[in-house]
Amino acid sequence: MPNDLISTDPIVARNFFLEIDGENIVLSGVSGLDMELDVVTIQQTGKDGKAQNIKTLGQVTKAPDISITRMAPMDAANDPIWKWFKAVRDSGFTGHKRDGNRKNGSIVLFDTTLTEVGRFNFFNGWPSKIGTDAVSTESNDAVKESITLVIERLDRIK
Repeated sequence: MPNDLISTDPIVARNFFLEIDGENIVLSGVSGLDMELDVVTIQQTGKDGKAQNIKTLGQVTKAPDISITRMAPMDAANDPIWKWFKAVRDSGFTGHKRDGNRKNGSIVLFDTTLTEVGRFNFFNGWPSKIGTDAVSTESNDAVKESITLVIERLDRIK
C-alpha cells in the first residue's frame, strides 16, 4: 500500500467564528457552506434515434443561505448581529450601490491549536432570521440562537 494515499490530516474544525466588521463572533455550529453551479439540461435525439441528455453550465452560480448557531448574547441591544438585523428590519437597504446594510464577511474555522484551517468569504449578506431556543424551567442548557444569513456569493479561500 503506498504511503502517500493520505498525505495530510483531515480538517477537524473545533472553533467557528463569524468575522464581520472587525468583530469575531464565536459560533457553535455552521451549515449551508455549499457552493453550487447552475446546470442546464438539454434533451435531444441522436442520429440513432436514442434520446440524449446533455448537461452544461448555466449562467448562475447559486448562493446558499448560511445558518449559524451561537449562544444567545446577554445584551442584544449591543450585539453586532442584533444591531445588523434591526438595521435591515427598520431601514431596509439604503444607498444607490446596494451596499446599505449588506455586508461582506467570513466564516472562519480553527482547529484545536487555534490554527486557521478553513475560510469561507461571503458577499452582500444580511440576517433574514434570528430564532431563539425554547426556554424551560426544567433545563440547565444555555440558550442558543439560530441565525440565517442570506448571501449573494460564497467563496472558499482556504
